[in-house]
Amino acid sequence: MENFSERLKTMRADSGKRQKDIADAIGITSRAYQYYENGTKEPTLSKIVALADCFDVSIDYLVGRTDNPKINR
Repeated sequence: MENFSERLKTMRADSGKRQKDIADAIGITSRAYQYYENGTKEPTLSKIVALADCFDVSIDYLVGRTDNPKINR
């Protein structure tokens, strides 16, 4: 299983979006988003929720607890 930063990079690359696009979508700076992808810093819970919503995946998938990206609702 991928860890959080690896999964974030993979999902962004698969979406065809730039780091700035994701950062803008969740209300942070491009540099802050780079920290997330590099594994230097971890996002707050509210940013994890925003990232999961942005990529339309479950939080468990985003943080590497499952390989199933489906949101359980």
